[in-house]
Amino acid sequence: MKIPFLDLGAPYRELKPEIDAAVSRVLESGWYILGPEVEAFENEWASYCGAKHAVGLANGLDALTLALRALDIGAGDEVIVPSNTYIATWLAVSSVGATPVPVEPDQATYNIDPTRIEAAITQQTRALLPVHLYGQPADLDPILDLARRRGLYVIEDAAQAHGARYKGRRIGAHGDIVCWSFYPGKNLGALGDAGAITTNDASLAERVALLRNYGSRQKYVNEEAGVNSRLDPLQAAVLRVKLRVLDAWTDRRRDVSAAYAEGLKQTRLILPHVPDWAEPVWHLYVVRTPERDALQARLTEAGVGTLIHYPIPPHMQAAYAQLGIAPTVLPLARNIADEVLSLPMGPQLGLKNVREAIMQIQNFK
Repeated sequence: MKIPFLDLGAPYRELKPEIDAAVSRVLESGWYILGPEVEAFENEWASYCGAKHAVGLANGLDALTLALRALDIGAGDEVIVPSNTYIATWLAVSSVGATPVPVEPDQATYNIDPTRIEAAITQQTRALLPVHLYGQPADLDPILDLARRRGLYVIEDAAQAHGARYKGRRIGAHGDIVCWSFYPGKNLGALGDAGAITTNDASLAERVALLRNYGSRQKYVNEEAGVNSRLDPLQAAVLRVKLRVLDAWTDRRRDVSAAYAEGLKQTRLILPHVPDWAEPVWHLYVVRTPERDALQARLTEAGVGTLIHYPIPPHMQAAYAQLGIAPTVLPLARNIADEVLSLPMGPQLGLKNVREAIMQIQNFK
């Protein structure tokens, strides 16, 4: 039995009639840049997230970058970021000329540890950028309290947390601005790159909308040096179809995670920890073991697909060598990178495949 880590074609096959109809609707409309399809998705996504505004963008990295620009964060500024995250979080900060300042994670949740943030704040700090990693919310209340006390912005990287709840409220408008990716492998995935921001601040939404369209509200009138980062109407139409089933698909992911938790509780693996205030959406099911490489090799041999999220922490990448951060300075991020393994996960995975993966892990010696 071959069990893929993620079958990207399965969501389309499940929703083929609806997606085909949505794409045809856009093709027949003749409106291929922004327009009513994008506006409809923005309204639906904002409503789903409990936010007042959403702005569709070309991808998740642009969402982070334009959020920073909308807050006038740039050269000479510092932004607190997790040491344990995908490098896009850091790339957005450096792309606007600011400096990413890493803070180590909580060892139980792998999200940024709020108790470590204040020690990293300097006079140059402008924003805190927590990531809701693997689909589980970061602990936002202490982060928001600290930001208010120190006069800092909070930018949330929610690329993996579509529909996740923090203390009963969906991620989408806790901080000043929330950044989303709709990369095909996300819980709400497009058929290519796509992204968005959500916010309750009308002026921030307006600024991001201006920046995404060459800095222009009126054709050939450019108020500032913007970029081209517009959500494609074809992708918006697909996302509208998938949004209608997102909660049902999240329930399936929760069934998979529950099966893993039950089937693996007697193994030597460290399983995901969920605080009582968190309702994760299980973008990834990540286990941890010092024997990670051997376990991954065994599962690969058995036909079970796995991935490592993420094998090299940002501070150890050549892209950030200029920061001069020694690997020993951030030991938690390095140790996590050496030990985590993501098991097959997705709404179309099926419990038969989950049980097979569990059996192969149980047989690992």
